[in-house]
Amino acid sequence: MMNHIYQKFLEEAEKKSFDPEHRKRLNYNIGRYDEQVEKGKDQYQNLELAKRRAANIKHKTINNLDKYLVEFENNFSKRGGKVIWAPTEKDAQREVMHIIKAAKAQVIVKQKTMVSEEVELNEMFEKNKREVFETDLGEYIVQLAGEKPYHILTPAMHKSKEDVAKLFHEKFNLPADSKPQQITQFVREKLRGEFVRADVGITGGNFLIADVGAVSLTENEGNGLLCMAFPKIHIVIVGIEKLIPSIEDLDLFLPLLAQHGTGQHITVYNNLVFGPQSEFEPDGPEEMYVILLDNRRTELLKFREQRRALSCIRCGACLNGCPIYKSIGGYTYKATYSGPIGSVISPHYLGMKEYNHLSFASSLCGKCTEVCPIKIPLHELLLQNRHEAVSKKYVSFTWRGIVYGWKMLMLHRWMIDKPSPGLKNKMINRFGRKMWGPRRTLPKIASKSFKDRWKETHP
Repeated sequence: MMNHIYQKFLEEAEKKSFDPEHRKRLNYNIGRYDEQVEKGKDQYQNLELAKRRAANIKHKTINNLDKYLVEFENNFSKRGGKVIWAPTEKDAQREVMHIIKAAKAQVIVKQKTMVSEEVELNEMFEKNKREVFETDLGEYIVQLAGEKPYHILTPAMHKSKEDVAKLFHEKFNLPADSKPQQITQFVREKLRGEFVRADVGITGGNFLIADVGAVSLTENEGNGLLCMAFPKIHIVIVGIEKLIPSIEDLDLFLPLLAQHGTGQHITVYNNLVFGPQSEFEPDGPEEMYVILLDNRRTELLKFREQRRALSCIRCGACLNGCPIYKSIGGYTYKATYSGPIGSVISPHYLGMKEYNHLSFASSLCGKCTEVCPIKIPLHELLLQNRHEAVSKKYVSFTWRGIVYGWKMLMLHRWMIDKPSPGLKNKMINRFGRKMWGPRRTLPKIASKSFKDRWKETHP
Protein backbone atom coordinates (compact mmCIF):
# COMPACT_ATOMS: atom_id res chain seq x y z
CA MET A 1 0.00 0.00 0.00
CA MET A 2 1.27 3.49 -0.88
CA ASN A 3 2.45 5.39 2.21
CA HIS A 4 1.12 8.84 3.03
CA ILE A 5 4.44 10.63 2.39
CA TYR A 6 4.76 9.10 -1.07
CA GLN A 7 1.13 9.95 -1.91
CA LYS A 8 1.71 13.56 -0.86
CA PHE A 9 4.87 13.67 -2.96
CA LEU A 10 2.97 12.56 -6.08
CA GLU A 11 0.23 15.12 -5.50
CA GLU A 12 2.69 17.98 -4.96
CA ALA A 13 4.83 16.94 -7.93
CA GLU A 14 1.75 16.89 -10.18
CA LYS A 15 0.70 20.32 -8.97
CA LYS A 16 4.11 22.01 -9.27
CA SER A 17 5.11 20.41 -12.57
CA PHE A 18 2.17 22.06 -14.34
CA ASP A 19 2.30 25.41 -12.59
CA PRO A 20 3.60 27.77 -15.32
CA GLU A 21 4.41 30.61 -12.90
CA HIS A 22 6.48 28.32 -10.69
CA ARG A 23 8.43 26.97 -13.66
CA LYS A 24 8.97 30.49 -14.98
CA ARG A 25 10.52 31.67 -11.69
CA LEU A 26 12.79 28.67 -11.28
CA ASN A 27 13.91 28.74 -14.91
CA TYR A 28 14.70 32.45 -14.65
CA ASN A 29 16.65 32.19 -11.37
CA ILE A 30 18.52 29.03 -12.34
CA GLY A 31 19.20 30.48 -15.80
CA ARG A 32 20.99 33.45 -14.25
CA TYR A 33 22.92 31.06 -12.04
CA ASP A 34 24.03 29.05 -15.09
CA GLU A 35 25.36 32.20 -16.77
CA GLN A 36 27.44 33.15 -13.73
CA VAL A 37 28.81 29.64 -13.23
CA GLU A 38 30.13 29.57 -16.78
CA LYS A 39 31.97 32.84 -16.11
CA GLY A 40 33.31 31.48 -12.82
CA LYS A 41 35.04 28.64 -14.64
CA ASP A 42 37.41 31.16 -16.22
CA GLN A 43 39.69 31.07 -13.18
CA TYR A 44 40.59 27.41 -13.78
CA GLN A 45 43.16 26.12 -16.21
CA ASN A 46 42.09 22.57 -15.40
CA LEU A 47 38.78 22.39 -13.54
CA GLU A 48 38.59 18.61 -13.82
CA LEU A 49 41.92 18.24 -12.03
CA ALA A 50 40.74 20.52 -9.20
CA LYS A 51 37.57 18.45 -8.82
CA ARG A 52 39.57 15.20 -8.71
CA ARG A 53 41.88 16.59 -6.04
CA ALA A 54 38.92 17.75 -3.93
CA ALA A 55 37.18 14.38 -4.36
CA ASN A 56 40.31 12.52 -3.21
CA ILE A 57 40.71 14.71 -0.12
CA LYS A 58 37.08 14.32 0.92
CA HIS A 59 37.15 10.58 0.21
CA LYS A 60 40.18 10.23 2.47
CA THR A 61 38.54 12.35 5.17
CA ILE A 62 35.23 10.48 5.19
CA ASN A 63 37.02 7.13 5.37
CA ASN A 64 39.05 8.35 8.38
CA LEU A 65 36.38 10.49 9.99
CA ASP A 66 36.99 9.27 13.54
CA LYS A 67 40.65 10.31 13.38
CA TYR A 68 39.95 13.79 12.02
CA LEU A 69 37.08 14.47 14.43
CA VAL A 70 39.32 13.79 17.43
CA GLU A 71 42.10 15.91 15.92
CA PHE A 72 39.69 18.80 15.39
CA GLU A 73 38.31 18.55 18.93
CA ASN A 74 41.77 18.53 20.50
CA ASN A 75 43.02 21.53 18.52
CA PHE A 76 39.82 23.56 18.95
CA SER A 77 39.69 22.91 22.70
CA LYS A 78 43.27 24.17 23.17
CA ARG A 79 42.09 27.73 22.41
CA GLY A 80 39.20 27.69 24.86
CA GLY A 81 36.48 26.42 22.55
CA LYS A 82 34.09 23.70 23.66
CA VAL A 83 33.03 20.75 21.51
CA ILE A 84 29.68 19.07 22.14
CA TRP A 85 28.74 15.77 20.49
CA ALA A 86 25.10 15.44 19.45
CA PRO A 87 24.20 11.90 18.31
CA THR A 88 20.60 12.88 17.42
CA GLU A 89 18.41 15.84 16.58
CA LYS A 90 16.95 15.85 20.10
CA ASP A 91 20.44 15.89 21.62
CA ALA A 92 21.37 18.92 19.52
CA GLN A 93 18.21 20.76 20.54
CA ARG A 94 18.75 19.95 24.21
CA GLU A 95 22.39 21.13 24.17
CA VAL A 96 21.58 24.40 22.40
CA MET A 97 18.72 25.11 24.80
CA HIS A 98 20.91 24.27 27.79
CA ILE A 99 23.49 26.89 26.71
CA ILE A 100 20.77 29.50 26.12
CA LYS A 101 19.03 28.91 29.45
CA ALA A 102 22.33 28.97 31.35
CA ALA A 103 23.12 32.35 29.78
CA LYS A 104 19.52 33.59 30.33
CA ALA A 105 19.52 34.55 26.67
CA GLN A 106 16.36 35.91 25.07
CA VAL A 107 17.46 37.12 21.62
CA ILE A 108 19.23 34.90 19.08
CA VAL A 109 20.62 35.84 15.68
CA LYS A 110 21.34 33.14 13.11
CA GLN A 111 23.41 32.86 10.00
CA LYS A 112 21.98 30.66 7.25
CA THR A 113 22.63 27.03 8.18
CA MET A 114 20.88 23.99 6.74
CA VAL A 115 21.83 21.91 9.79
CA SER A 116 19.76 24.20 12.02
CA GLU A 117 16.84 23.56 9.65
CA GLU A 118 17.52 19.84 9.92
CA VAL A 119 17.18 19.92 13.73
CA GLU A 120 14.38 22.55 13.67
CA LEU A 121 16.04 25.09 15.95
CA ASN A 122 13.67 27.95 15.07
CA GLU A 123 10.63 25.92 16.06
CA MET A 124 12.32 25.02 19.34
CA PHE A 125 13.13 28.68 20.10
CA GLU A 126 9.58 29.81 19.40
CA LYS A 127 8.25 27.02 21.63
CA ASN A 128 10.57 28.22 24.42
CA LYS A 129 9.52 31.84 23.90
CA ARG A 130 12.87 33.10 22.57
CA GLU A 131 13.23 35.70 19.81
CA VAL A 132 15.17 34.38 16.84
CA PHE A 133 16.17 36.30 13.72
CA GLU A 134 17.48 34.83 10.50
CA THR A 135 20.06 37.31 9.23
CA ASP A 136 20.68 36.01 5.71
CA LEU A 137 18.33 38.00 3.44
CA GLY A 138 16.86 34.94 1.73
CA GLU A 139 16.39 33.11 5.03
CA TYR A 140 14.84 36.23 6.59
CA ILE A 141 12.33 36.39 3.74
CA VAL A 142 11.19 32.78 4.17
CA GLN A 143 11.13 33.19 7.97
CA LEU A 144 8.77 36.16 7.62
CA ALA A 145 6.62 34.12 5.24
CA GLY A 146 6.48 31.24 7.74
CA GLU A 147 8.20 28.92 5.25
CA LYS A 148 11.28 26.71 5.01
CA PRO A 149 14.24 27.24 2.63
CA TYR A 150 13.36 26.24 -0.92
CA HIS A 151 16.92 25.53 -1.98
CA ILE A 152 20.15 24.56 -0.21
CA LEU A 153 21.89 27.78 -1.27
CA THR A 154 19.07 30.13 -2.34
CA PRO A 155 16.30 29.89 0.28
CA ALA A 156 13.83 32.22 -1.47
CA MET A 157 14.42 31.01 -5.03
CA HIS A 158 10.69 30.36 -5.51
CA LYS A 159 9.71 33.98 -4.84
CA SER A 160 9.62 36.82 -7.35
CA LYS A 161 10.60 40.36 -6.41
CA GLU A 162 6.88 41.23 -6.48
CA ASP A 163 6.18 38.48 -3.94
CA VAL A 164 8.88 39.84 -1.64
CA ALA A 165 7.63 43.42 -1.99
CA LYS A 166 4.10 42.26 -1.10
CA LEU A 167 5.41 40.35 1.93
CA PHE A 168 7.29 43.39 3.30
CA HIS A 169 4.26 45.58 2.64
CA GLU A 170 2.11 43.23 4.75
CA LYS A 171 4.68 42.79 7.54
CA PHE A 172 6.25 46.27 7.75
CA ASN A 173 3.99 48.50 5.67
CA LEU A 174 6.71 49.19 3.10
CA PRO A 175 5.38 50.45 -0.26
CA ALA A 176 3.82 47.60 -2.22
CA ASP A 177 6.04 48.43 -5.20
CA SER A 178 9.32 48.53 -3.21
CA LYS A 179 12.43 47.77 -5.23
CA PRO A 180 14.89 45.04 -4.15
CA GLN A 181 17.45 47.69 -3.18
CA GLN A 182 14.94 49.42 -0.88
CA ILE A 183 13.98 46.14 0.80
CA THR A 184 17.62 45.19 1.26
CA GLN A 185 18.38 48.55 2.88
CA PHE A 186 15.39 48.20 5.19
CA VAL A 187 16.45 44.69 6.29
CA ARG A 188 20.03 45.86 6.81
CA GLU A 189 18.95 48.66 9.15
CA LYS A 190 16.48 46.48 11.03
CA LEU A 191 18.87 43.59 11.60
CA ARG A 192 21.72 45.83 12.74
CA GLY A 193 19.65 46.59 15.82
CA GLU A 194 19.03 42.90 16.44
CA PHE A 195 22.76 42.11 16.25
CA VAL A 196 23.38 44.62 19.04
CA ARG A 197 20.53 43.20 21.17
CA ALA A 198 21.41 39.55 20.62
CA ASP A 199 22.70 37.40 23.46
CA VAL A 200 23.62 34.40 21.29
CA GLY A 201 24.77 34.04 17.68
CA ILE A 202 24.32 30.75 15.84
CA THR A 203 26.11 29.86 12.62
CA GLY A 204 26.86 26.80 10.58
CA GLY A 205 30.26 25.86 9.25
CA ASN A 206 31.29 25.29 5.66
CA PHE A 207 34.41 23.41 6.70
CA LEU A 208 35.92 22.16 9.95
CA ILE A 209 39.71 22.19 9.70
CA ALA A 210 41.28 19.36 11.66
CA ASP A 211 44.95 20.37 11.84
CA VAL A 212 44.32 23.84 13.28
CA GLY A 213 40.96 23.28 15.00
CA ALA A 214 39.19 26.08 13.12
CA VAL A 215 35.75 26.67 11.62
CA SER A 216 35.61 28.10 8.10
CA LEU A 217 32.60 30.26 7.29
CA THR A 218 31.99 31.63 3.82
CA GLU A 219 29.25 34.14 2.97
CA ASN A 220 28.34 37.13 0.83
CA GLU A 221 26.42 39.44 3.16
CA GLY A 222 28.63 39.88 6.24
CA ASN A 223 25.83 38.71 8.52
CA GLY A 224 27.76 35.62 9.60
CA LEU A 225 30.64 37.77 10.83
CA LEU A 226 28.20 39.92 12.81
CA CYS A 227 26.58 36.82 14.32
CA MET A 228 30.00 35.89 15.67
CA ALA A 229 31.31 39.32 16.67
CA PHE A 230 28.43 40.96 18.57
CA PRO A 231 26.83 38.33 20.86
CA LYS A 232 28.69 37.08 23.93
CA ILE A 233 28.07 33.45 22.95
CA HIS A 234 28.74 31.89 19.57
CA ILE A 235 27.30 28.44 18.78
CA VAL A 236 28.37 26.58 15.66
CA ILE A 237 26.15 23.67 14.72
CA VAL A 238 27.56 21.49 11.97
CA GLY A 239 27.42 17.95 10.60
CA ILE A 240 30.35 15.67 11.41
CA GLU A 241 31.05 15.22 7.69
CA LYS A 242 32.18 18.84 7.15
CA LEU A 243 35.81 18.10 8.03
CA ILE A 244 38.84 18.70 5.84
CA PRO A 245 42.34 17.67 6.99
CA SER A 246 44.35 20.86 6.61
CA ILE A 247 44.08 24.63 6.41
CA GLU A 248 46.08 24.37 3.18
CA ASP A 249 43.11 22.59 1.59
CA LEU A 250 41.05 25.78 1.72
CA ASP A 251 42.77 27.20 -1.36
CA LEU A 252 41.17 24.33 -3.27
CA PHE A 253 37.74 24.10 -1.60
CA LEU A 254 36.81 27.79 -1.21
CA PRO A 255 37.04 28.63 -4.94
CA LEU A 256 35.26 25.38 -5.88
CA LEU A 257 32.43 26.19 -3.48
CA ALA A 258 32.13 29.78 -4.73
CA GLN A 259 32.30 28.87 -8.42
CA HIS A 260 29.76 26.06 -8.22
CA GLY A 261 27.54 27.83 -5.69
CA THR A 262 27.20 31.33 -7.16
CA GLY A 263 29.63 31.57 -10.08
CA GLN A 264 32.03 33.82 -8.14
CA HIS A 265 35.78 33.35 -8.19
CA ILE A 266 35.73 33.62 -4.41
CA THR A 267 32.99 34.43 -1.92
CA VAL A 268 33.00 37.97 -0.46
CA TYR A 269 33.58 37.05 3.19
CA ASN A 270 35.71 34.05 4.15
CA ASN A 271 36.18 33.78 7.90
CA LEU A 272 38.34 31.44 9.97
CA VAL A 273 37.27 31.12 13.60
CA PHE A 274 39.67 29.47 16.05
CA GLY A 275 37.72 29.90 19.27
CA PRO A 276 36.36 32.57 21.65
CA GLN A 277 37.82 36.03 22.02
CA SER A 278 41.36 36.07 23.35
CA GLU A 279 42.82 38.76 25.60
CA PHE A 280 44.50 40.44 22.60
CA GLU A 281 41.35 40.70 20.48
CA PRO A 282 39.05 43.76 20.63
CA ASP A 283 35.83 41.86 19.88
CA GLY A 284 34.35 38.39 19.52
CA PRO A 285 32.37 36.03 21.74
CA GLU A 286 33.32 35.26 25.32
CA GLU A 287 32.21 31.64 24.83
CA MET A 288 32.24 29.49 21.71
CA TYR A 289 30.72 26.05 21.22
CA VAL A 290 30.87 23.67 18.27
CA ILE A 291 28.04 21.14 18.25
CA LEU A 292 28.97 18.15 16.09
CA LEU A 293 25.79 16.57 14.77
CA ASP A 294 25.59 12.92 13.79
CA ASN A 295 21.83 12.41 13.27
CA ARG A 296 22.27 9.14 11.32
CA ARG A 297 25.33 10.22 9.37
CA THR A 298 27.26 7.30 10.83
CA GLU A 299 24.46 5.03 9.61
CA LEU A 300 25.15 6.30 6.10
CA LEU A 301 28.85 5.62 6.65
CA LYS A 302 28.05 1.90 6.85
CA PHE A 303 27.26 1.82 3.13
CA ARG A 304 30.40 1.44 1.04
CA GLU A 305 29.01 3.34 -1.96
CA GLN A 306 26.43 5.77 -0.53
CA ARG A 307 28.91 7.11 2.06
CA ARG A 308 30.45 9.14 -0.79
CA ALA A 309 27.45 11.48 -0.52
CA LEU A 310 28.91 12.70 2.81
CA SER A 311 31.61 14.46 0.76
CA CYS A 312 29.02 17.07 -0.31
CA ILE A 313 30.03 20.71 0.31
CA ARG A 314 26.44 22.03 -0.14
CA CYS A 315 27.10 24.17 -3.20
CA GLY A 316 23.64 23.44 -4.69
CA ALA A 317 24.98 22.77 -8.19
CA CYS A 318 23.19 19.42 -8.48
CA LEU A 319 19.83 21.05 -7.69
CA ASN A 320 20.33 23.70 -10.35
CA GLY A 321 21.25 21.09 -12.96
CA CYS A 322 18.49 18.59 -12.12
CA PRO A 323 15.48 18.50 -14.49
CA ILE A 324 13.35 16.97 -11.71
CA TYR A 325 14.13 19.73 -9.20
CA LYS A 326 13.49 22.38 -11.86
CA SER A 327 10.09 20.81 -12.45
CA ILE A 328 8.78 19.97 -8.96
CA GLY A 329 10.71 22.50 -6.84
CA GLY A 330 12.11 22.21 -3.34
CA TYR A 331 9.08 21.82 -1.08
CA THR A 332 7.79 18.71 -2.84
CA TYR A 333 10.62 16.62 -1.35
CA LYS A 334 9.31 17.24 2.21
CA ALA A 335 12.89 17.04 3.46
CA THR A 336 15.55 19.54 4.56
CA TYR A 337 17.84 18.50 1.70
CA SER A 338 16.19 18.43 -1.71
CA GLY A 339 17.37 17.75 -5.27
CA PRO A 340 19.73 14.91 -6.18
CA ILE A 341 21.87 15.11 -3.03
CA GLY A 342 18.73 15.13 -0.90
CA SER A 343 17.34 12.14 -2.79
CA VAL A 344 20.51 10.22 -1.88
CA ILE A 345 20.90 11.19 1.79
CA SER A 346 17.33 11.94 2.97
CA PRO A 347 16.16 8.30 2.81
CA HIS A 348 19.07 7.39 5.12
CA TYR A 349 18.46 10.33 7.48
CA LEU A 350 14.66 10.11 7.61
CA GLY A 351 14.00 6.42 6.98
CA MET A 352 14.42 4.35 3.83
CA LYS A 353 10.99 2.77 4.20
CA GLU A 354 9.15 6.11 4.17
CA TYR A 355 11.44 8.13 1.87
CA ASN A 356 12.79 5.63 -0.68
CA HIS A 357 10.52 7.19 -3.32
CA LEU A 358 12.93 10.17 -3.51
CA SER A 359 15.59 7.91 -5.00
CA PHE A 360 13.13 6.89 -7.73
CA ALA A 361 12.30 10.54 -8.52
CA SER A 362 15.16 10.89 -10.98
CA SER A 363 15.70 10.68 -14.71
CA LEU A 364 19.21 9.25 -14.08
CA CYS A 365 20.45 11.63 -16.78
CA GLY A 366 23.74 12.10 -14.88
CA LYS A 367 23.69 15.91 -14.95
CA CYS A 368 24.06 16.01 -11.15
CA THR A 369 27.19 13.88 -11.31
CA GLU A 370 28.59 16.01 -14.13
CA VAL A 371 28.28 19.32 -12.26
CA CYS A 372 29.33 18.11 -8.78
CA PRO A 373 32.61 19.81 -7.71
CA ILE A 374 33.50 16.81 -5.51
CA LYS A 375 32.72 14.25 -8.24
CA ILE A 376 30.07 12.43 -6.20
CA PRO A 377 28.47 9.89 -8.60
CA LEU A 378 24.99 10.94 -7.54
CA HIS A 379 23.00 9.12 -10.22
CA GLU A 380 24.81 5.88 -9.36
CA LEU A 381 24.11 6.36 -5.66
CA LEU A 382 20.43 6.81 -6.46
CA LEU A 383 20.54 3.37 -8.08
CA GLN A 384 22.22 1.97 -4.97
CA ASN A 385 19.38 3.38 -2.86
CA ARG A 386 16.84 1.84 -5.20
CA HIS A 387 18.55 -1.51 -4.90
CA GLU A 388 18.38 -1.32 -1.11
CA ALA A 389 14.69 -0.33 -1.17
CA VAL A 390 13.81 -3.24 -3.46
CA SER A 391 15.93 -5.79 -1.60
CA LYS A 392 14.24 -4.82 1.70
CA LYS A 393 10.82 -4.99 -0.02
CA TYR A 394 10.00 -1.35 0.73
CA VAL A 395 8.71 -1.05 -2.85
CA SER A 396 5.12 -2.20 -3.40
CA PHE A 397 4.38 -5.77 -4.50
CA THR A 398 2.57 -4.43 -7.58
CA TRP A 399 5.55 -2.39 -8.73
CA ARG A 400 7.94 -5.29 -8.16
CA GLY A 401 5.61 -7.48 -10.24
CA ILE A 402 5.59 -4.94 -13.09
CA VAL A 403 9.38 -4.69 -13.12
CA TYR A 404 9.72 -8.47 -13.02
CA GLY A 405 7.33 -8.79 -15.96
CA TRP A 406 9.29 -6.20 -17.93
CA LYS A 407 12.51 -8.06 -17.18
CA MET A 408 11.01 -11.32 -18.52
CA LEU A 409 9.87 -9.55 -21.69
CA MET A 410 13.31 -8.10 -22.30
CA LEU A 411 14.99 -11.49 -21.77
CA HIS A 412 12.63 -13.43 -24.06
CA ARG A 413 12.22 -11.92 -27.48
CA TRP A 414 9.42 -14.32 -28.47
CA MET A 415 7.17 -12.79 -25.78
CA ILE A 416 7.42 -9.47 -27.61
CA ASP A 417 7.04 -10.93 -31.12
CA LYS A 418 4.20 -13.37 -30.50
CA PRO A 419 1.20 -11.07 -29.80
CA SER A 420 -0.24 -9.17 -32.78
CA PRO A 421 0.22 -5.37 -32.97
CA GLY A 422 -3.49 -4.91 -32.25
CA LEU A 423 -3.30 -7.00 -29.08
CA LYS A 424 -0.15 -5.15 -27.97
CA ASN A 425 -1.93 -1.79 -28.36
CA LYS A 426 -4.93 -3.06 -26.38
CA MET A 427 -2.62 -4.24 -23.58
CA ILE A 428 -0.79 -0.89 -23.52
CA ASN A 429 -4.13 0.95 -23.32
CA ARG A 430 -5.40 -1.38 -20.62
CA PHE A 431 -2.38 -1.40 -18.34
CA GLY A 432 -0.39 1.68 -19.27
CA ARG A 433 -2.90 4.53 -19.42
CA LYS A 434 -2.89 5.41 -15.72
CA MET A 435 0.88 5.06 -15.39
CA TRP A 436 1.55 7.09 -18.55
CA GLY A 437 -0.56 9.94 -17.24
CA PRO A 438 -3.50 11.99 -18.52
CA ARG A 439 -1.38 14.62 -20.29
CA ARG A 440 0.57 12.29 -22.58
CA THR A 441 -0.49 10.27 -25.60
CA LEU A 442 0.21 6.58 -25.34
CA PRO A 443 2.65 5.21 -27.93
CA LYS A 444 1.26 2.95 -30.64
CA ILE A 445 2.87 -0.26 -31.82
CA ALA A 446 3.51 -0.26 -35.58
CA SER A 447 1.97 -2.98 -37.73
CA LYS A 448 5.46 -4.27 -38.53
CA SER A 449 8.37 -4.43 -36.09
CA PHE A 450 11.87 -3.34 -37.01
CA LYS A 451 12.87 -7.02 -37.02
CA ASP A 452 10.20 -7.84 -39.62
CA ARG A 453 11.13 -4.89 -41.83
CA TRP A 454 14.82 -5.81 -41.61
CA LYS A 455 14.03 -9.35 -42.78
CA GLU A 456 12.11 -7.99 -45.76
CA THR A 457 14.89 -5.63 -46.85
CA HIS A 458 17.73 -8.07 -46.05
CA PRO A 459 16.53 -11.53 -47.10
